[in-house]
Amino acid sequence: MFILDKIFKGNTLYYPGCLTKFVGKDIEKNYKELLKKAGVDFVVLPDLEKCCGSPVKNAGFEDDFKKLAADNLKIFKDHSIKRIITNCPACYKMLSQDYPKVLGQEWDIEIRHFTEFILEAVNKGKMKLPKYDNLKVTYHDPCHLGKQSDIYDQPREILKMMNINLVEMQLNKKNSFCCGGGGGLQSNNPELADKVAKQRIEQASDVDAQIIITPCTLCDMHMKRNGKDGGVSVFEFSELLVNAEKVRKAIKR
Repeated sequence: MFILDKIFKGNTLYYPGCLTKFVGKDIEKNYKELLKKAGVDFVVLPDLEKCCGSPVKNAGFEDDFKKLAADNLKIFKDHSIKRIITNCPACYKMLSQDYPKVLGQEWDIEIRHFTEFILEAVNKGKMKLPKYDNLKVTYHDPCHLGKQSDIYDQPREILKMMNINLVEMQLNKKNSFCCGGGGGLQSNNPELADKVAKQRIEQASDVDAQIIITPCTLCDMHMKRNGKDGGVSVFEFSELLVNAEKVRKAIKR
């Protein structure tokens, strides 16, 4: 029966996104661990899958983006992928919004962002969350996940379930401040990109947050680089769920 279920239901693919896969390997490991904890039988295609095409499309190369989308569709279909879970906000936006536009009805794969998946898994009793009493946290909305995909509540609900004291920065949700790391800003104007990140960290300090948490590898890495001398620690979302002791030790310093 299990084999028949797999044949007819198809496979769940974990799609980490390029930055996580090639640079944020610890983050990728965390998300794989979370899938296993939730009892998800998933596949990975690290040597086959291609970039989602977000940088290409945003740079104006529409034809190249369409080819990437078509190539990925073939790869996914060849491996009977019916559901994709991704931790990357940019990948989520592309796969859930832009792929259907260029691929039409051929694109019939369910796309879930990891924060959606985690909340559902916890509510169904498939996953337990660590508890952080008296930890004051502020949440940074990644641009692709918030403003462009309207995912605001799920990550915040997860944080509250961990007994976290969630405080909002003045600029949040639809009015959220960019971390400064995306849109090619780091490559074209690194000084401005760093200045933006430092301002965002200052906004977290203004509400006396101990931690900035964000479910975006790019936001996490960029703010970490610019927050080394500050009093606010920066963590990627999965670190809070998988590395509780590491988080607690960082706060005690």
